[in-house]
Amino acid sequence: MSSAVDYFVQEKIWFDKPRYDDAERHFYERINSSSHPAQELGANTILQDIARARENIQKSLAGSAANGAGDQGELITRIKSLELENHSLNQVVEDLRLALSKLECRVAVLEKSPSPAAAPVSAAPCTNGTSVQQQKTSPPVEDEDDDDDDMDLFGSDEEEDAEAERIKEQRLKEYAEKKAKKPTLIAKSSILLDVKPWDDETDMAKLEECVRSVVADGLLWGQSKLVPVGYGIRKLQIQCVVEDDKVGTDLLEEEITKFEDFVQSVDVAAFNKI
Repeated sequence: MSSAVDYFVQEKIWFDKPRYDDAERHFYERINSSSHPAQELGANTILQDIARARENIQKSLAGSAANGAGDQGELITRIKSLELENHSLNQVVEDLRLALSKLECRVAVLEKSPSPAAAPVSAAPCTNGTSVQQQKTSPPVEDEDDDDDDMDLFGSDEEEDAEAERIKEQRLKEYAEKKAKKPTLIAKSSILLDVKPWDDETDMAKLEECVRSVVADGLLWGQSKLVPVGYGIRKLQIQCVVEDDKVGTDLLEEEITKFEDFVQSVDVAAFNKI
């Protein structure tokens, strides 16, 4: 008996294997139970991202549909306004056509109707190059005499024509005199001249005196000043008012450049109508 016990003591037998098996099973169960929540958490995150993406897509589709509906409504409104405008324009065109047809009918009637013999129209005297025509005038109706015996029922037409001609000439003369009394508009211009001397030693006071000595009908000298040009040389800038029919820039340049001892050149810096 003792030898058997000694034999078992010396033999290495695993009497606690069931305990180790249970411990290993519990270990793997714990590992498996801890990995499931992580997997479930990852799956839930992916599902949330998918749901959020679907929601964003639905919102974008809804917004684009609303914008499209708004643009379509604006386009319809503009089309309606254009149709109304087109209708009004068509109405105006029809009115113009009707008025034009009426006018053509009236012109045709006037052309067909015989026109009374008109007295020759003479031209009034010309004023400022424009001839004014005097329309046909009829003689004034004279007061009838109470005495019927004085009426000449058999008077000649030549006397009436002579009287009408005399009255017409008298009225034309009165019209010409009235036109002659009206003041005519005189065209004037404001000119700014640049008068340049020969060098910096030129007497500018004497130069201005020579320029202002130019006198002409319709010429009025104004203000002047000296403007630096460079290298100590100054030019005379002087203003004048002229009547266009009497004085021109060519005349001013010709008269000023005659003072060749002082004046080198004359330029028109500004020209304005008054």
